[in-house]
Amino acid sequence: MFNIIILGITSLFTDISTEMVYPLLPLYLTLRLGASPAIVGLIEGIAESLASLLRVFSGYFSDRWRRRKPLAIFGYASSTVGKLLLYFSTSWGWVLGGRITDRFGKGIRTAPRDALIAESSSYRHGRAFGLHRAMDTLGAVLGIILAYYFLVSRRQDFSAIFLYSLIPAGMGVILLFLVREKISTFSSARIDFLRSWSRLDRRLKAFLLVVFLFALGNSSNQFLLLRARNLGMDTPIILLLYLAFNLVYSLFSYPAGRLSDRIGRKTLLVTGYLLYGIVYLGFAVVKTPHYLWLLFGSYGLYTGFTEGVEKALVADVAPENLRATIIGLHATLVGIGLFPASLVAGILWNIFGAPAPFYLGAILGFLAALGLYLVI
Repeated sequence: MFNIIILGITSLFTDISTEMVYPLLPLYLTLRLGASPAIVGLIEGIAESLASLLRVFSGYFSDRWRRRKPLAIFGYASSTVGKLLLYFSTSWGWVLGGRITDRFGKGIRTAPRDALIAESSSYRHGRAFGLHRAMDTLGAVLGIILAYYFLVSRRQDFSAIFLYSLIPAGMGVILLFLVREKISTFSSARIDFLRSWSRLDRRLKAFLLVVFLFALGNSSNQFLLLRARNLGMDTPIILLLYLAFNLVYSLFSYPAGRLSDRIGRKTLLVTGYLLYGIVYLGFAVVKTPHYLWLLFGSYGLYTGFTEGVEKALVADVAPENLRATIIGLHATLVGIGLFPASLVAGILWNIFGAPAPFYLGAILGFLAALGLYLVI
């Protein structure tokens, strides 16, 4: 339990840093640097997808070396450097570099960190990942509150907020050194992913396929923020909407994880993806801005129902000697889909208008719910 708490606090500080920056980026790009929604989609797609390619390799080498902690520390430190590049940004190319560096760090750390959580939680994977998600998202809540405060008090000085975000990022890296890593006892010689793939549980392979197909239409959350701007919301109010999303996400992550340990993962995942489809349909048809509060809150409910529970399901089924590799593969498939999804969303927005990418997301959400119902 000690490791789970420390990893949770590390993620809390890191997400304070990330969410001081993330919800401001689409506004910074479009209002200050003159970028279009298509450029926003291009930046997010490239950053998330290129970094996501690292997750399966990071997991593989974590299994191969039978070490988790060094890779996790390196990943968290790299994300801190990415925030520094944002501070120096004068064009959208600098923002792209900062986002790639930040997401590179996330790609390196995700699989070994999640493997540490799984190996520190016995068989209560839902509870462990739910608690970690809750603490991570609590950091997001605090980060958004700080971003709102600095945005108002510093009269929308984006650069100052980027600089302040380095403080909690550095604290998270320092805390990670307290994690107690137990060296795995399985033989690294047994690890051969390509040969082992054919012997993996059929449910796991089908689940990964459904997740990947859904990811192809699951564009960056920054399009939700742009949609709020499109409907006339001011920047400080957009931050509060994003805060509402993270509050709901944080409140439901741990209860959802515990519930999945008791009743199984399927019900929560199918319900979550159905909710995603409904929420994205709402973003497509909404005309009155005050309905955005309900939509952002419901989107937090979807995320709380699915994110930690998906990780728990993968940890349940993955063999021990491939655990970090499979966790990394899951994260990689989700991330790879973000590039075409975000790029297509930006293009659809430019050509057909703001509702278009959300109609696509709604369709894929409903199809993902059906797919998960059939394969889990």
